Amino acid sequence: MQASLFDKSDSTSVQQLIASEDGSDVKIWPQFIALAQADKWLLELTHHILWQQRAITVYGKRHLQPRLIAWYGDEGIRYRYSGDTLLALPWTQPLGALRTLCEQQSDVAFNSVLLNRYRDGQDAMGWHSDNESELGSSPVIASVSLGQARRFDLRHRQTREKRSVFLPHGSLLVMAGNTQVHWEHQIPRSKKITGERINLTFRRVEPSAS
Repeated sequence: MQASLFDKSDSTSVQQLIASEDGSDVKIWPQFIALAQADKWLLELTHHILWQQRAITVYGKRHLQPRLIAWYGDEGIRYRYSGDTLLALPWTQPLGALRTLCEQQSDVAFNSVLLNRYRDGQDAMGWHSDNESELGSSPVIASVSLGQARRFDLRHRQTREKRSVFLPHGSLLVMAGNTQVHWEHQIPRSKKITGERINLTFRRVEPSAS
């Protein structure tokens, strides 16, 4: 992840992954953050975020999540999923800077961010949608990836069609419209991966619901 002559960001180079008649909309900016800045933020977040490994409820049973997580945001913002409730910690300077970049790109005012730290290829995220009621009916999720590139899978709920893309260091993926209604997504396990990845998903939680 060393800097090079190509160490620059590109917020205009975008790839449309999904644009369907049902209103689903998924885009990726592969070089959203310059490599040197992405390296700096990866190091800062690795060492200065209050990481936790928490238990969630899956099919009625409690399990430790196969990754580390953290929840930051505006004062009093809560997030509930899989039988767990997270109370937001206050914004740090790097998280605030990243939020501003994502807001400028997506034209959405985010009030919270869920961070996931994948320590190696055995840490993963199963199939799910970000469809909790406090996110609203058509949430915009801005997802920044730092560190090891990981495969990101999307699966249509009805047709079972699948789409896959690797999320590189410094990339931004935005899911909008009806994506959470019609599609699920996951980060699968991989024995070949030994590097660490941090993912930040910026969201807007309705304060009245939190």
